[in-house]
Amino acid sequence: MSKKMLGDLMKQAQKMQQEMGRIQEESKKKTVEASSGGGMVVVTANGALEILSIKIERDVVNPDDIEMLQDLITAAVNEALRRAQQMVSEDMGQITGGMNLPGLGNLFG
Repeated sequence: MSKKMLGDLMKQAQKMQQEMGRIQEESKKKTVEASSGGGMVVVTANGALEILSIKIERDVVNPDDIEMLQDLITAAVNEALRRAQQMVSEDMGQITGGMNLPGLGNLFG
């Protein structure tokens, strides 16, 4: 590989790294929402895979059936995190989509 080709590759890698950092910052501002129990539990997460809020309808709170509420919360949280991860993967795919970099797609998906 010539020095010019290596230099061009290094510039391209640096540009891609900067772009990935920008997209990660933007993803922190984006949110996704998921619900369970027909909307009885609603979870909002961001692209940093942080849970921002959990809303629980009063009707689903039954002291005699805490397990059901726990299951609904768990399902909604897991779906919100899955959607957030998918959103970030799609955003990152805008950068890596045109490049044939084995294994890089697996880092975000």
